[in-house]
Amino acid sequence: MMEQDLVAGGYDAVYAAVPNSPTLRRIWHELAEGADFPEEFSHISFTTLPELKRIASELHVNPGDTLVDLGCGMAGPGLWMARATQAHLIGVDVSQVATGHAAARAAQLGLGEQARFVVGSYADTGIEAGMADGAMSEDALQYGPSKEATMAEVARILRPGGRFVFTAYELDPERAVGLPILGADIVDDYRPALEKAGFGVTIYEQVSGWPEPMTATYSAVVEAKDALTQEMGERATNALLLEMALTLENKPYRRRVLAAATKE
Repeated sequence: MMEQDLVAGGYDAVYAAVPNSPTLRRIWHELAEGADFPEEFSHISFTTLPELKRIASELHVNPGDTLVDLGCGMAGPGLWMARATQAHLIGVDVSQVATGHAAARAAQLGLGEQARFVVGSYADTGIEAGMADGAMSEDALQYGPSKEATMAEVARILRPGGRFVFTAYELDPERAVGLPILGADIVDDYRPALEKAGFGVTIYEQVSGWPEPMTATYSAVVEAKDALTQEMGERATNALLLEMALTLENKPYRRRVLAAATKE
């Protein structure tokens, strides 16, 4: 629990400072999410607008269904999905600051009645069993302390036939071991954990064009350290740059994948 509290504290510091940084927003918009991504749904993952549309088509959720966004952050992609599908969104994140920003953003976008946000972990969302029609996650699952526990929790909250669609990074066991940002559960393929949890995997494919977006974005952020420190403060900037510098130096990610699985 102490380790989880430390992780949440680091995320809280970053999420509290992100809205104050036009430099980070500019870099992320240009190099990560893409110039066509709608600013009102901005985020700090690498999800692009074409990817969001692909995820929407694979989720198979309908208006009025319940959709869970696991590791939602400030919920840009999740809220985009809620508007596009007219599903009810439940966003889950370990950071109370992130979920607070997400709720405020939902209200500003007129989605306050359609979305709610809870503080929870990958393995303990606090959501009632079988209540979700679909689940999504964007570039977050690699941080889960236990991938099997994460997949078991997603299976628990989904109804039979519900879909789980996500992007995530496969880890290189030799390069990722010992990195504090990734923990001890080094997974180079998510399919065994999905299948053990009772999912049928229907799509599992490498996302094209990688790792160039991550390399370019992280390098630009590291180079902008002085501006970011002025805008975000030293603690948040150091927490952000630590992960990016370690990633650039150690190259722990084998590839980025998009997966879709159905609860059997």
